[in-house]
Amino acid sequence: MGAKSGPADTRIMGVVHGALRRDLDRTRAALTSEPHPVGRQRRALGEHAVWMMDFLHHHHAGEDKGLWPLVRDRNPAASPLLDSLEADHHRIVPAMEAMTAVGRRYADTTTDEARVELVAALDELNEVLIPHLDREVEEGMPVVSKSITQAEWEAWDQATNVKSKSFAQLGLEGHWLLDGIDPEGYQVVVNLVPAVPRFLLIHGFAGAYRRRAAARWQPDLSATRAGA
Repeated sequence: MGAKSGPADTRIMGVVHGALRRDLDRTRAALTSEPHPVGRQRRALGEHAVWMMDFLHHHHAGEDKGLWPLVRDRNPAASPLLDSLEADHHRIVPAMEAMTAVGRRYADTTTDEARVELVAALDELNEVLIPHLDREVEEGMPVVSKSITQAEWEAWDQATNVKSKSFAQLGLEGHWLLDGIDPEGYQVVVNLVPAVPRFLLIHGFAGAYRRRAAARWQPDLSATRAGA
């Protein structure tokens, strides 16, 4: 049996979930540490919270519209599990919408009230999101792997997560996934891409990602001095 006709390798799902959890944790730590973010860092944090919710929306939509129907077709017995995972997505939507609204307000204002609201929105999101992320990897992905082939998984991934995005988007997303990752996860991510574009993605967008990450996670010292 060829690699493409074998069971789907779904490890990237755990990598994606891990990146979301990592940055949600980082965001909360930044928001609750003193001195509280100001200036460039505050704007970058709020914008990143909004970006993560947009990423999560497309992630869930890709599963609901593409992956789950494919798995149902190949394995009708999986329907109850897939129904419950899709129901999780619907339950998470209000918390995602709240995060988006408060993230924008936090980025565009300087009030401490907006910071407190963002921490509360983040805690409410985590309460419904984290159990779903765990269940999707622990319960859902083994069923997906047994139900569809690697070729079908790759076709879904290309149609849902690659074709609609620019090369720059893919480059920055790739570095976001690789941020702080372990060696096995690194290989999972980089081996999704053929050799030539892989080199360009890894080396061509490293600096841009580092600058964006620094804006989010490092204090804006110029704004701190100006307010002193």
